[in-house]
Amino acid sequence: MKIKWAFFAVLAVSFFLVRNSTIRAVNTTDIDRIKAKGVLNDQDYRIIDEFLAEAVQELVRTRDLATIAKRRTVIISRKGTQGQYAQRYSEAAYQYIQAGFQEAQTLPEERKTNVTVNLLILIDGLEDPRLNDLAAMWLKNQNMVIRYWAVSCLTNPTILAQLNANIESNPGPARAIAARLKEVVENSTGEILSRMTRFVTNVDIPQSEELLLQIADERIKRYADWTVKFELYDIGFLKLLESKIPLSSSGLGGLPTTTTPRKPEVARRFAQLYSYVVQRYVKGGGAGVLNETQIGHLVSVLIEVEEKCVSRLLGQPQQAIRRAIERESLTAVLDEHNRLLGNETTPGQLSTKLGFDYGTVANGAKRTSPILLPDPPQ
Repeated sequence: MKIKWAFFAVLAVSFFLVRNSTIRAVNTTDIDRIKAKGVLNDQDYRIIDEFLAEAVQELVRTRDLATIAKRRTVIISRKGTQGQYAQRYSEAAYQYIQAGFQEAQTLPEERKTNVTVNLLILIDGLEDPRLNDLAAMWLKNQNMVIRYWAVSCLTNPTILAQLNANIESNPGPARAIAARLKEVVENSTGEILSRMTRFVTNVDIPQSEELLLQIADERIKRYADWTVKFELYDIGFLKLLESKIPLSSSGLGGLPTTTTPRKPEVARRFAQLYSYVVQRYVKGGGAGVLNETQIGHLVSVLIEVEEKCVSRLLGQPQQAIRRAIERESLTAVLDEHNRLLGNETTPGQLSTKLGFDYGTVANGAKRTSPILLPDPPQ
């Protein structure tokens, strides 16, 4: 995805702006020897401590991007599975990465940011649940690159798999991560929100669905005030919402799940968010408010979600929006929107089939159509 690569390109450029470093590489002979041992002694523990102390310090003080990547690889590749070794390596990693964060705070702003990001990338690569607390400290940081990597650490697929393996006997850690992520939904970028959905997809607890609804509400809000960015991410958000809407004779509560689902609320978010995508395309594209890239992203969302999500929900292929876009007919796009999602006089096919509404109006009556998107700001 072009947006994703652009995001990381910014990060790469920030590293190349600083000069190369001449710090020597850490010696790996001793750590490689004891990694293969079956039983460790106190001297072996000291070797682990010394290796990580030196390796992390080198990572903190190195400035060249290529060298930084190599030194992260050295640290990550030396983690092991033998019980004594793995535990001591984890404990030492926590200690010296924490010290690295502390040292970073004494550096000039640009260096501080670079070091902090590098240490978070290291945590992400180590895939160690014991390091979650170190990553969580940076979730509320206002630098979005730092926040992105903090979220990435907590939603690492290996971490999530480990959480799921123990979810029935110990749901506390998963709930704690969900609570932390929910605290930073409101002012996080689309890239960060997209990374959060890894948690929703992979961890089956009620808090996952709450997080998904909060993410959807945030995207809906940004469409409503015309501040939304990277509309292409809404393909993922809408597909995830749609995947939580079961189809069965028992309606919105039909599929078995270990969560406490609120399916009508999920369906409502799906419909309202998709409606705003349609309305943004019609109002923004027709008025010349949006640029070609934004229009292209909206077209991709409209067509992909129509064909993959709406088709499944209605039980038959849907291509009317695609054809209307190909004919460049905004009127036809809006007509199909009303047929699927409803207007002020007639409920749409989706709400009729799935049994949801769009909330209530002032007099308490059920709303049968999505909220209208305000006109673009002048």
